[in-house]
Amino acid sequence: MSFRTAPARRAAAAVVAATALALTVAACGGTTKKSTDDAANSSGPKSSASANPSAATKKGLTVAYLPKQVNNPYFTISDTGGKKAVEALGEKYKEVGTSSGTDTAGQVSYVNTLTQQQVSAIAVSAQDPGALCTALNQARKNGVKVVTYDSDTNASCRDLFVSQASSEDLGRTEVQLMAKQIGNKGQIAILSAAQTATNQNTWIGFMKDELKKPEYKDIQLVKVAYGNDDAQTSFQQTQGLLQQYPNLKGIISPTTVGIKAAAQYLSGSRYKGKVQLTGLGTPNDMRAYVNNGTVQAFELWDPAKLGALAGYAAVALASGQITGASGQTFTAGDLGSFTVGQDSVVVLGKPTVFDKSNIGQFNF
Repeated sequence: MSFRTAPARRAAAAVVAATALALTVAACGGTTKKSTDDAANSSGPKSSASANPSAATKKGLTVAYLPKQVNNPYFTISDTGGKKAVEALGEKYKEVGTSSGTDTAGQVSYVNTLTQQQVSAIAVSAQDPGALCTALNQARKNGVKVVTYDSDTNASCRDLFVSQASSEDLGRTEVQLMAKQIGNKGQIAILSAAQTATNQNTWIGFMKDELKKPEYKDIQLVKVAYGNDDAQTSFQQTQGLLQQYPNLKGIISPTTVGIKAAAQYLSGSRYKGKVQLTGLGTPNDMRAYVNNGTVQAFELWDPAKLGALAGYAAVALASGQITGASGQTFTAGDLGSFTVGQDSVVVLGKPTVFDKSNIGQFNF
């Protein structure tokens, strides 16, 4: 999932320890439809080893996290959760990544560097479903286990995807929340992250499908705007939507950067309380806007638990306890036991709706 702040190198004393690696491998060019299609049609390496759920956890493993964007509050939380999980297992954690949420070439370069460094596993939130595939499959051929979290690649490019919640649940509930807030009538817009973001596009697909239901016949989706998970761009896109559609009744922003930026704009404008806003946000980012009436309700999962689950899954893969096949199970510390589903997907759980009645109970 997605959420961003201004780029800055993280210090070891910060919540997430991440030192930018020198890129020793030339990055590939920008993503094109052909490159994405080629990657989607290529088959990744298949594991010939069978899982041994009773195998001891290997020691000396290194799990590298490659979020969509470093110094993004959401990924700071999720990767801190991953750090705690990996280190609780006695393994080594590291985080690397780009300061831009749309730098797919940069993500590819980091994958190549991590492969050269022979890390045990990579946990990556992909900026594009196909652009990383060649690099990730090369990593897998070199014995690196690949877990995607928050935003997936094509299934042939990784061993396991740790999904924050059912994509269908997220997409449909966003529409349901908005419909309730605008009385099932009026124009709405979506403020997304990057146009290529896998998770965003999947959720938006389910939103559009939900809107086809008869009960939403009086709701019109007028535009999908893209803020690129950049606070200033998302703020400007919100302003642009309201200028272009003066009768707009609501905005759905399924990205923590986007919903916070939209809330900031609405809160200081004449649209406060008139244009409804929902989406995916963190309680700490959104608390003030819920309390002042700008936002009625929004939802999210616990990003720290998502990062932790990715870490436990990566160690289980690297230890041979699972291979990513459907039906396999593994234990994720205090989170409990999880079963691998279809297409090698593990689901964290259902999202939580936050409003005035419960937002004070959460701190992330």
